[in-house]
Amino acid sequence: MLQVPFIREHKDLVIARLAKRNIDATAMINDVITFDEDRRRIQTELDNTLAESNTISKEIGTLYKSGDVQKANLLKEKTKQLKDSSKQLGEDLNAKTDALNALLYKIPNVPNDIVPAGNTDEDNEEVFREGDIPVLAEGALPHWELAKKYDIIDFELGTKITGAGFPVYKGKGARLQRALIAYFLDKNTAAGYTEYQLPLLVNEASGFGTGQLPDKEGQMYHVTEDNLYLIPTAEVPGTNIFRDALLKESDLPIGITGYTPCFRREAGSYGAHVRGLNRLHQFDKVEILRVEHPNQSYNALDGMVDHVKTMLQDLKLPYRILRLCGGDLGFTSALTYDFEVFSTAQDRWLEISSVSNFETFQANRLKLRFKNSDGKKQLAHTLNGSALALPRVLAGILENYQTKAGIEIPEVLQPYTGFSIIN
Repeated sequence: MLQVPFIREHKDLVIARLAKRNIDATAMINDVITFDEDRRRIQTELDNTLAESNTISKEIGTLYKSGDVQKANLLKEKTKQLKDSSKQLGEDLNAKTDALNALLYKIPNVPNDIVPAGNTDEDNEEVFREGDIPVLAEGALPHWELAKKYDIIDFELGTKITGAGFPVYKGKGARLQRALIAYFLDKNTAAGYTEYQLPLLVNEASGFGTGQLPDKEGQMYHVTEDNLYLIPTAEVPGTNIFRDALLKESDLPIGITGYTPCFRREAGSYGAHVRGLNRLHQFDKVEILRVEHPNQSYNALDGMVDHVKTMLQDLKLPYRILRLCGGDLGFTSALTYDFEVFSTAQDRWLEISSVSNFETFQANRLKLRFKNSDGKKQLAHTLNGSALALPRVLAGILENYQTKAGIEIPEVLQPYTGFSIIN
């Protein structure tokens, strides 16, 4: 959530940056400023009314002690009127504050200055590419055919048990999945991230804290009886560890990692581009999260990008990094880098990670602050990234490592799998 003082002081900048998202935010920003002016006016009037009431109450006590009961009774009538006014002003203030917050919840984060303008993913900027795309033998198969051939992932069985988008991993497929999770976690903890095991259900406050609500409720599975949500990513429970936290500056930076299943309804996703592991309703992901001092968060973002690079280098998968344009940027993000791995059998790029800096947007919702060196409370910056999402990494391994003899296992994973080939 954007901070109102920032909007007041940088109105034109906010409108111009939000235009990168293809949003004309002029009316919304003007309404925020108007609502805030009304809220502050009502607050001042309420404070003055309460102060006057307190002053008169003290005067009444003095008058009773002096025996001037008649004048004291007249002033009591005045205090009654002031209390009625205070009550009405309090209700008006709450209504105006609620209206202001409801509007603020609808406004996305302000893109960083280096975010390119654009409408769709076609306007994203490629900033890095590494790895040779392998030349596969004639008759190479996409991963869903390989999964069936070697009996390692059963999509039909998942559909029978639950529905489309809930695959069942079997035998060496399940072992490879577990190996990836263990490797990612080991890699992250070796880089200084503290491992957490997190809840898979979160309450409404947690969804609002990280910005999934009210923006993405249609994409989340909702347990209505308990008003809980299945997590779309470990970002939600992980970042909410720090909701309502007041940290010391010396606590920063904080880095955590965690593995969770993730659940997304992905309403309206159909077609060949979502076949197999390309788009799932339940999938596994290892996440990295950071809480940073505002002066260091973009250095931290670069460090997270470099960290994800090393994982893909270890796996020897061809990949590229994109800087997302304004039209493709997530609601809460100020700057996002997407990693994509090349699927040789499908002849296309598959997104496997997003690494983002949210600046103070989430921290303002979460009330996540720290005391700076001057003893003043200041909002922290939050960041997160996939390190990594498993389905498309697995798809890339199955397709790019296929040979006539079977599917070779990346060398870095063999200590975790206990085998070097699927055949």
